[in-house]
Amino acid sequence: MKILLTGATGYIGKRLLPLLVAQGHEIICCVRDKNRFYCPIEFQKSITVIEVDFLKQETLTAIPDTIDAAYYLIHSMSGTATNFDELESLSALNFVQRLNETKAKQVIYLSGIINDKSLSKHLSSRKKVEEILNIGTFATTTLRAGIIVGSGSASFEIIRDLVNKLPIMITPKWLNTKCQPIAIPDVLDFLSKSLLNPLTYDQSFDIGGPDILTYKEMLLGFAEAKKLKRWIFTVPIMTPKLSSYWLYFVTSTSYRLASALVSSMKVEVVCSDNKINTLLNVSPMTYKQALSRALIKVDEDKVASSWKDSLVSGRFSSNLSEYLKVPKKDCFIDRRKMEIIDRDFTINRIWSIGGDTGWYYGDWLWDLRGFIDKLYGGVGSRRGRTNRHDIHSGDALDFWRVLYANKEEGKLILFAEMKLPGEAWLEFKIIGNTLYQAATFRPKGIWGKLYWYSVLPFHGFIFEGMLKKLIQ
Repeated sequence: MKILLTGATGYIGKRLLPLLVAQGHEIICCVRDKNRFYCPIEFQKSITVIEVDFLKQETLTAIPDTIDAAYYLIHSMSGTATNFDELESLSALNFVQRLNETKAKQVIYLSGIINDKSLSKHLSSRKKVEEILNIGTFATTTLRAGIIVGSGSASFEIIRDLVNKLPIMITPKWLNTKCQPIAIPDVLDFLSKSLLNPLTYDQSFDIGGPDILTYKEMLLGFAEAKKLKRWIFTVPIMTPKLSSYWLYFVTSTSYRLASALVSSMKVEVVCSDNKINTLLNVSPMTYKQALSRALIKVDEDKVASSWKDSLVSGRFSSNLSEYLKVPKKDCFIDRRKMEIIDRDFTINRIWSIGGDTGWYYGDWLWDLRGFIDKLYGGVGSRRGRTNRHDIHSGDALDFWRVLYANKEEGKLILFAEMKLPGEAWLEFKIIGNTLYQAATFRPKGIWGKLYWYSVLPFHGFIFEGMLKKLIQ
């Protein structure tokens, strides 16, 4: 069948895509920026990539009329706009109007569990989107999930950060809220088995694992899986704002996502029934099993996708192509070069930079810069990287965003997502037997110029030291 996949560069979309290809479908991937879409060579015959912005109705003409079904995996959990709910509704409405003109028989929407009268703004928005999709001429299948547990998921990463870093936690009272977590493989199973299945048409289903747990129990469950002793005490005095700051400073999450999560975590998300398990013959794994599977993926460096690689995890909001050409006019540039000894060695060093590997020289200064950025409301350097030795365009890398990564060409371009009075790029490229390294800064006003000169003394040994370590 010909399947339209929206959100193809997102956490769920990246994992669903290979399953659909393995089933023999032809996939039309909707992305806002083709530069962010990485397609393995073995999938290329089964995939067509189109650029679509669902907020711009004129771009939806790129969607072919001949699609048989579609996945709607678009949401703005950590979007920057305060009116994200209006934007989500507009996106859904534009989607419905275009899908009504196609041959699509079904749309599958992944939403959130909404079995509470007092919903957060984000869950209310999900519900509104569901209502809009239901007015389409196609059959709609809505799968409602709570906390999704898997390597790279926002929930898993936050739990891991908290448990690994804090032996004793003084936590807000919402940690006693109940939820029904579900493993990412089970979410994918439900999504794939619902496809063009008449038994799921025009219905909504809650999907969850067999365990109903409080967030506190989930944290302690992770500690047990890691063989760590942790003590958690809940107090009623933490306001939502304080709770958001608590998550923001302790974990790798952005403040926007922390705020959205705190708002949603005050609401119980428990399945009203599990009839879909029988309907699709799915037996969801336990929370303990989900954790074990996720930890194995992390240990083996096989994390297929991460919430951090979404552009909304940082301050970058434009298409990558707009920043691919590193500017020279009105910029300060620190240029360095050095003859390489072993090209493969240097390439592997460059492709492993950041995250747990570090920056090869003056790591404590990089960490300090990340800490200062966090204090000023930036992304900090705790995002790390999804894979230890592989990177692709669009990936998050500490407080950088990967704009371009081509191993054969020997070229990597990073764009700074830290709080800056200007814009910054870090570029590595190998030409012949020489490695060229350039740090470019385009200042905004007098503060930008003052910033550059204030950090200039550190560049001499940080960038020079890093360049030497990339060679030998």
